[in-house]
Amino acid sequence: MSIRLSHRRDRDPAGGCSGPARVDRRTKNLTKRLKPGDVAVIDHQDIDRVSAEALVACRPVAVVNAAASISGRYPNLGPEIIVAAGIPLLDAAGPDVMALKDGAPLALEEGRLLAGGTPVGTGTLLDAEAVQDAMTTARAGLSTEIEAFAENTMDYLRKERELLFDGVGVPDIRTDLDGRHVLIVVRGYHYKEDLETLRSYIREYKPVLIGVDGGADALIEARHTPHLIVGDMDSVSDGALRCGAEIVVHAYRDGRAPGVERVRELGIEPVVFPATGTSEDVAMLLADDKGATLIVAVGTHVTLVEFLDKGRSGMASTFLTRLRVGGKLVDAKGVSRLYRARISSLSVVLMLLVGVFALGAALWSTAGGRALLQVLAAKVDDLWTTLGGVFG
Repeated sequence: MSIRLSHRRDRDPAGGCSGPARVDRRTKNLTKRLKPGDVAVIDHQDIDRVSAEALVACRPVAVVNAAASISGRYPNLGPEIIVAAGIPLLDAAGPDVMALKDGAPLALEEGRLLAGGTPVGTGTLLDAEAVQDAMTTARAGLSTEIEAFAENTMDYLRKERELLFDGVGVPDIRTDLDGRHVLIVVRGYHYKEDLETLRSYIREYKPVLIGVDGGADALIEARHTPHLIVGDMDSVSDGALRCGAEIVVHAYRDGRAPGVERVRELGIEPVVFPATGTSEDVAMLLADDKGATLIVAVGTHVTLVEFLDKGRSGMASTFLTRLRVGGKLVDAKGVSRLYRARISSLSVVLMLLVGVFALGAALWSTAGGRALLQVLAAKVDDLWTTLGGVFG
């Protein structure tokens, strides 16, 4: 029997729950309208960490995935994050669930998805043990993905060697980057924490702020205004595009740029940058070519698993782009965890005592200071005598 939990967070151990359907093949589009208590219906093979964190932040009552959440291609971290948050994850429910209408009432009963009491999908309800077993298998097959990654890297090098080595094809922009620090923000791992940690750096050095697609919204949410927005414009809001930043649309190598039309509909004429690879690569190459002295990257991809997590062969371009940019690049990933304060109460007390001792030593070194300390000592002695008379 299904337990009806519409817009509630408590669930039974078997994963029984219900709520209105929110359906989208693109997880990042779904999270823009997913509300607490909804059932997220996605078609996302190998759920990546960023998508999982975005889903968990929306607090759905359950996640139903038409595809395999862990295909075994590589050890993706998304399913573990969803399950650890206590959100039921129905895996490999089948393509038919993507035909469900938004708002349709759904109920999850163990491995079955019901709409109006009628089964519409059957899958596996993942728990922590099942996720760990699948991750172990995925790690064993990682060597195949490493070989494919190497092949994609060489393919990118052949296609874009002139851009990488000579800067051929980099467009002119109005924003002056020459001799400046540049902060590039991608809505990736730990971007919120790192942006908060870098607040004093931004205030002091006033770097040129570049938002990569949704990274522009991340900057605005952190109360900064981007100077440049770079990307294919599929995940940035209209509000961010209207903030006054210069817009650089990342186009395909053949010149096709689906994002241009959207930008022009807002009354903005963008710069077009045709290039293979990802938008974060385009942002780094643009900053390097235009004379930036330092490039600070927030939320970008660094490790092999992060590249694979992105789910596209083009991520191999990021590896070569980082080699191209070289010593200019400083990665801010994890800065918030590295510098998170861990001061104990004992440390605070010791710091106060040292400060009081230093102040006393400074006062004792002068005649006026010694007189002041003697007066304070007399006052303390009088107070102590008075307290002794009251409580004695």
